[in-house]
This record gives sequence, structure tokens and C-alpha cells, in this order.
Amino acid sequence: MEPILKMKGVTKAFPGIIANDHIDLEVYKGEIHALVGENGAGKSTLMSILYGLYQPDEGEIYIRGEKTNISTPSVAINSGIGMVFQHFMLVPPLTVAENVILGVEPRKGIFVDRNKAVKDVEKISHQYGLKVDVNAKIETLSVGMQQRVEIIKTLYKGAEILILDEPTAVLTPQEVKELFVTLRSLVAQGKTIIFITHKLKEVMELSNRITVLRNGKVVGNVLTSETNEAKLAKMMVGREVLLRVEKPEAKIGETVLKVDNVQCKNSRNLPALKGVSFEVKRGEILGVAGVEGNGQSELLEVLTGLRKATSGQVTVNNKDITNASPKKIKGNKVAHISEDRHKRGLVLDYTVEENLIMGYHDEKPFAKGGVLNFKSIEEHSNELIPKFDIRTPSKDVKAKSLSGGNQQKIVVAREFYLDPDLLIASQPTRGVDVGAIEFIHRQIIELRDRQKGVLLISAELQEILSLSDRVAVMYEGEIVDIVDAKTATEAELGLMMAGIKGSKDQENIEGSELVDSSKK
Repeated sequence: MEPILKMKGVTKAFPGIIANDHIDLEVYKGEIHALVGENGAGKSTLMSILYGLYQPDEGEIYIRGEKTNISTPSVAINSGIGMVFQHFMLVPPLTVAENVILGVEPRKGIFVDRNKAVKDVEKISHQYGLKVDVNAKIETLSVGMQQRVEIIKTLYKGAEILILDEPTAVLTPQEVKELFVTLRSLVAQGKTIIFITHKLKEVMELSNRITVLRNGKVVGNVLTSETNEAKLAKMMVGREVLLRVEKPEAKIGETVLKVDNVQCKNSRNLPALKGVSFEVKRGEILGVAGVEGNGQSELLEVLTGLRKATSGQVTVNNKDITNASPKKIKGNKVAHISEDRHKRGLVLDYTVEENLIMGYHDEKPFAKGGVLNFKSIEEHSNELIPKFDIRTPSKDVKAKSLSGGNQQKIVVAREFYLDPDLLIASQPTRGVDVGAIEFIHRQIIELRDRQKGVLLISAELQEILSLSDRVAVMYEGEIVDIVDAKTATEAELGLMMAGIKGSKDQENIEGSELVDSSKK
């Protein structure tokens, strides 16, 4: 069978780096083809070439057997190629239907035919099982729903080959399941999917075939049924990778963070935290689990000075930091890895070097009397870039030009440099490859073993369970329970994330399910 897509000898170089080095790729109609590799391996560059965002220096592209010069995204779209980016390209104040038709509006004379637009979008929504309110404004939708709109956009424009770049990076576990159902439905209806991801568990669950890139080259092309996570990780990184976290027994010390009956409101002035209380001790990692939108973000913001608590108290090392400024909180040896590196972690138009001193750029040794010490700043970046394996052509490259994983490494490097007493880490490995995940996990464990406290917020239950010593589960702005990570299970945490606490509640639910099934 001839492939629906063939890329032959594709090469692309940027200043100081060869992103794609004579890459061959074949994708067959009706398959889910996973494209995996470390950050900076060349995955996104290759797909950007396929979508017409970059032009290759060498190589050929064949669509359905015909050689095609994909000079622009318009050519790609006309060739039946659609791309859903990791960071969505939607206009928040516009409706779903308005976003979908943007640029290809149906007309009635000189006017946009809004009725036809709504009907066309509804038809596609129903045809592919992508249920969404076509009249809802994007700004009111969840992240999972916004992604659904992006997929509908590509289908509206006639996409037969869909490229999804890190599609699960910002989704909750439930949204990931829904996405997988959608993708399998699309394939069943004749679509072809190329799936860029770092998450090997998802690769094994979803894909039919896998192409592995390393340092801009193809190092393997395998059937999913003939490989496993460990083999893929070794192909990606070039060495054995520890997929499970190994950590010594925790040596619990004094309380470093105390949160006492904290309440706050969300951006819509509704209660977000409803009397949250817990402690983080030195020498432990307290994980916070919960479906996104249950108060974790607001908790993080209160603890780091980005949102005001309406009542309650927060202390670090017995000092009251309630409603203190982010600068003062950081000065109390609190480091913060934010959940959104683009909004809160980086200034994308600043260089790698500049981002590595953000937050302490006005302090010694980087500044004195308001004057920057460029020699110290350069020495600082020259130390951290190799230590944290930030893959960049130089320290002077803008952060926005790096892959998401390497951007995350900048944030991690900067915050760990502080040698904090307390690390507040939210989604520390979001969009990061297996090698970097292993590295970041080791750094977090090492910090804990040096008698520092860590508050870990993650949407990845597996990460929470493997890293944490205790797990706090949040539901609707409250702590449902705090349990020992050694004895907790994903199933138990999943029930608590739905607001169900304790074995009696679980037995009641299971019993009611038995009663319901007996009635059927």
C-alpha cells in the first residue's frame, strides 16, 4: 500500500543547529502515527515544514503519491493537511462558529452568511462526535473544549491528515480520555493522524506506528505492538532511562509551610478556596491532586503572592507571608515553578540568559546600585545551561525560539538556583520529554533529601504518586483528604478527585452500582 504521506530526505538548519537531518517519514491512510523524541529532536520543525510554516533546505514531500511543494499553510490546507498547535490559535471573544469559519467565511452576497456558518459547524460537530455549543464564546470554554474547536476548524477546511502537536499537554485526565475517543472516531471515518507527544504511556495506548527522532535524525520506525515504553525511551535518549522514581525513605523535619484555613475568590469573584489547611514539612514532598479547576491554581497564586486571600494565614519558616508580594515571598526562600511557563514563567522575547536571572536580576552578584554586572550574568548562564541540559544554540537566543521542554528547563534552572527552603512546583514536567522528566524528578527528590520542603501540583496522577510522600486531594476548593502516597492508589485518588471520601463512600457507590445493574 502506498503511503498517504511521504517525506524524503527532509533537511532544515537554523543558525547553530541542524533541526532536521535528511529525515524520511512514511504515514499510511487511517493510522495514528506517533512522532516522538526529546525536546529539540526536530519533531515540531518537521511538522512545521509539512504544514508550510518552514521551507526545507533539502528534501521532497509526496501527498497521495504526488510530489508537492508546500510553500504556505494555505497550500497545506488545500492538500488536505490540518494542524492543531499546542498553544491554540483561537480568538477568545468570538464564538465557536466564528472561530471555525475565520478566513473561509461563507457569503451571502457581500455579507457573511452566519446561519450557514452555524449549520455547517454543527454538521461537522455531529458527524465526528465533537459535541460543542457552536454559539458559545471561546473564552467561556474549558481547555479541552477549545481543543475540540481547533480540531473542528481543521475538519471544516477539509483536512484528511491531522497533525496534533502535544495535544494532551494541557488536558485533564478525563479530557485526555475524551480526546482519545475522538481521535479513534476520526480514524474510523477515514482520517489519518500524526500525533506529537512526550508521553510514552499515551503512545502505547493510542498509536499504530511510531517514528522516533533523536538529534534531528530518525533512529527508529516501529509498530506499537512490537515495542514498549522502556525501548522507546532508550531510542529517544540513547541510553537506559529510569521510568520510575527511586527515592530513599523521607526524613521528616520541621514545618516549612503552614496553610491555615485559607479562603479566596476566583477571577469571577466566586469562592475558590473554602478553608484550606495543610502543612509541608522539611524533607517531604506533598503532592496536590485534583481535576483542573478545583482550586489548585488559586491555591498556587495565594501561596506565591499572585492572588489575595480573603481570610486565613500562610506562614513559611514561622514567618507570616499572607498576602505578601511575590518579591517578598521569594525573599523568604520560596521558589516557584508556575503552571503556565508562557504567562508566568518566562518573558518570551527575552534571551535565555536574561530569563535565567529573572526575579533576582536586581540583586548581587548580577546587579549593584541598579547597574547590571554582565560578566556575572554570563558566568551564571554558562553554568546553568549545561547543568540543566538546556538545548539552545546560544545563551543569546530568545526564549520563544526554543522548544516547550527547553523553555521549561530554563524555569526549573532559575528556580533551583535559589536553593529554596520551599519549592512550589506546578506541572513541573508539562510538555517535557522522558529524559528531561527523569532529570527534573531527580532534582526535586534531591531537594527533598536536602531537608527542603516541596509542594507539588500536577495533573499527572502517576507523577503525584511516584514523587510524593503524602497526597492532598482537592475538590471544589477544599481538601478532601490527605493520604500516604505509599498506600494510595490511582483508583482511590480518582474517587476523591470526584468528591468521594473514604472507603465507606466507595462501598456505597459500588453497592448502588450493583443495585442499578440488577434492575436492568
